Amino acid sequence: MSTDWSAELAARARVHAALGEPARLAIVDRLLLGDASPGEVGAELGLSSNLLAHHVKQLELADLVTRSRSEGDHRRTYLRLRTSALSDLMPTRTRKAHRVVFVCSHNSARSQLAAALWAKRSPVPTTSAGTRPAESVHPLAVITARAHGLTLTHPQHVARVLRLDDLVVAVCDNAHEEMDPTDRLHWSVPDPAATGTETAFNNAYLDLADRVDRLAPAVRTPQGDGP
Repeated sequence: MSTDWSAELAARARVHAALGEPARLAIVDRLLLGDASPGEVGAELGLSSNLLAHHVKQLELADLVTRSRSEGDHRRTYLRLRTSALSDLMPTRTRKAHRVVFVCSHNSARSQLAAALWAKRSPVPTTSAGTRPAESVHPLAVITARAHGLTLTHPQHVARVLRLDDLVVAVCDNAHEEMDPTDRLHWSVPDPAATGTETAFNNAYLDLADRVDRLAPAVRTPQGDGP
């Protein structure tokens, strides 16, 4: 007897099959809180380029991972987790930080919105900064923030802001690639100013809100540790 399975069931089966391999599950775990280039993932997990390419391909076929080209170095691509396919997957580890600092190039839109969202979602202190800060916040970022009850601040340079105990989240490709190597998270959020429309800024807001909601439960201050 043959059975015609629904497309939804077949898609769920592909996800389960893809996650049934330890290396692929490790890749998903790495991408859960931030995006990364294939080279970064391979270096962190100790996977050869050929083996990594095979596992990433399987995750792409299961619609678990997508790629985007860097807005900075166009030779680079970044892997991004499609969390909608992982309704039951939650962060498996926590990060300890006295403060969360969101960084983008100009500190005029993405990092500003991320910090404002974080202040609403988490008791952990936050701020934002730029590697090449603008003179002022982008007008459409201000409009977007007001529409969602958020307050933005004046742009500031990352060198004047960062402290050793900060958890840094680079929310754009350029900032991630311009900063010195360090332990930080990277969110490859498209630059809404490149399009310059209210829709682009609202899409950036929604992207950041989803990511903040994922990261906030996984970050606590050192004083918040349990026994």
